[in-house]
Amino acid sequence: MKTVEIANYRDVRAALLNRNLKQALYDDGAVIMQGVLLDLHGKEHRDRRSIEHRVFRRDFMRYYEKELFPKVLEETLAPFLAAGSGDLVTFGYQVTMNLTADFAGIDRPYKTPEETASLLALVKKFSEGATLVHSTRDKDVVRAEVEEALVVFDTEFLQPSIARRQDALQQLAAGNIEEDDLPRDILTVLLRNQDQADLSPDLLRREIAFYLQAGSHSTANATVHALDDIFTWLAAHPEDSKAMNADPLFVQRCVHESLRLRPASPVAWRQPICPVDFGAGDVVDKGDRVVLDLSAANRDVAIYGPSAGTYDPHRVVPEGREPYGLTFGVGVHTCLGRDLDGGMMQKGDTDADNHQYGIVALLVWTLLQHGVQLDPDNPPREDRATERGNWASYPVLLNKVKR
Repeated sequence: MKTVEIANYRDVRAALLNRNLKQALYDDGAVIMQGVLLDLHGKEHRDRRSIEHRVFRRDFMRYYEKELFPKVLEETLAPFLAAGSGDLVTFGYQVTMNLTADFAGIDRPYKTPEETASLLALVKKFSEGATLVHSTRDKDVVRAEVEEALVVFDTEFLQPSIARRQDALQQLAAGNIEEDDLPRDILTVLLRNQDQADLSPDLLRREIAFYLQAGSHSTANATVHALDDIFTWLAAHPEDSKAMNADPLFVQRCVHESLRLRPASPVAWRQPICPVDFGAGDVVDKGDRVVLDLSAANRDVAIYGPSAGTYDPHRVVPEGREPYGLTFGVGVHTCLGRDLDGGMMQKGDTDADNHQYGIVALLVWTLLQHGVQLDPDNPPREDRATERGNWASYPVLLNKVKR
């Protein structure tokens, strides 16, 4: 097998847009990823995406950010504020898992700490399975753990959620409820379009588990990375403290800069479905591998300037380029949650009061408003179970009263 590695922004972007290259990063994680949207290519991908994209309309993103998210954030943040401290990794997973569960279609009828902890443990295990290619643990052991977690998830969460939605669909067909009374989530859309989606019970289970882990895993880690970068920046640039606490648009730029430097996956793998010529003698065929270095592409000095490899929230991004780089991908596999996580890109006339900031920026902004700071007695710990450079623990202190 031949491997071609691409690291500059323009060529990586072109490869992501090339429809003759299919997804190949998640073969090791097939226990959770086989047949899910991110793993599909061509017509299968278009058909599934066209169904599920109905949930990801822009007005729906704004609804989640403006209406649903504030309530979820308030509920999740309350015990951390009461304690005056907490772990950012745990907090990030809890708030994003609750939000992700809502648009994936997984109910938490009891809303108890025990129920939340149970679902959170399952989601973390799904994330470990999805990113198995970067795991430092025994892969067969992880696969067995993920399979066990899927069974528990199916019994405790998925089947009851399916039953509630099937009942709602029957009520709609009988004329007892209106269209707007249906849950607005992935599970409802898939159940309603079973004839088009053609998902087996096992594949439906993996698809919903994929959405749960993808939404919570990447968003939680991005939040921790963003705050870590902000802490480091403010230590060297205290003059930005005022803007950091008074200007949410500046905070979003800080988040976009962190997303650029720390993509959820440092690389993307692609496999040709036919011969592809990259020029300069680099021709790949079926069975070969194309490794797209997203981390390097996002630091390309030809696009982001001489200081592209360093964090600078004041960076002037060239027109037509993304402030967060290729972190969310481009083309058919652009992350469906890009606008939900990263928000809308700013323009010269952006209205701060009506802007869509994205969940990560809002999480960071809220924590900054509550005086978040490193816990001097409990330093952060890196996650040694993965090569992705995430944090296993990130203790912080919080003010109980919002400034």
